[in-house]
Amino acid sequence: MAFLDRLSWGAVLVICLTLGLAPFSPEPHIWEKLKMLMAGELRSGMDIFDMVLHGSPWGLALLKAVRSVAVARR
Repeated sequence: MAFLDRLSWGAVLVICLTLGLAPFSPEPHIWEKLKMLMAGELRSGMDIFDMVLHGSPWGLALLKAVRSVAVARR
C-alpha cells in the first residue's frame, strides 16, 4: 500500500491518458474491449491481454482513489 501512497496523482493521470486510452483513433482501445466484453465477443487471448494491458492504469487509479478515501477517513 505504500506504493500507492507514494505514487502521485499526476503520474496516475498521465498513465491513464496514455496507456489507458491508446490508441486514440478511431476509439480508445479500452472502450473497444469493454464493448466486446459486454457483447460477449471477448474470446481470443490477445483481446483479453489487450483489455488487461489497457485497463490496468484505470484499475491503478481506482485503487489509489479507494486508498486515498480510506486514509482520509482515519
